[in-house]
Amino acid sequence: MSVEEHKSQAPDSVTCRILTVSDTRTMETDKSGKLMKEFLENAGHKIAGHEIVKDSFTEIQARIREASEDKETEALLINGGTGITFRDTTYEAVVPMLDKELPGFGEIFRYLSYEKDIGSAAILSRAVAGVRGSTAVFSTPGSSGAVKLAMNELIVPELAHVMREIYKDQK
Repeated sequence: MSVEEHKSQAPDSVTCRILTVSDTRTMETDKSGKLMKEFLENAGHKIAGHEIVKDSFTEIQARIREASEDKETEALLINGGTGITFRDTTYEAVVPMLDKELPGFGEIFRYLSYEKDIGSAAILSRAVAGVRGSTAVFSTPGSSGAVKLAMNELIVPELAHVMREIYKDQK
């Protein structure tokens, strides 16, 4: 079956939760979370929630667990905390929570970042995606440029297809 056929069998809409990881942002200043919401809604997806959590390993994992246990949430989109500073713990929190990792997401994100935006500094990105239970999880850097790139080039074009693949095993 071709990719086009797979996508034609994908759901029309996916219910998503947005999580911004930041020690400084508020709902008013969360530009990246708002961008994620805008991209998702413009593509016809639903938003189950949007919140900000401190860059804390245990808090991030708690939100991932909550999203994966919430029957309404099909995908969790995380932005922020993916750098290499001591405070950046999103990658460390996300990866062990995944049942399946989608290594191509991070690889292609870094490639696109290298080509389009930031050159060799793309090696500093620790974007990651995967599946926990029946929930898709996407984790991107918190900059608005990174979020736009991930949403435009990877997440929005493939989100429904990812869900189709997840649901295929559950029938």
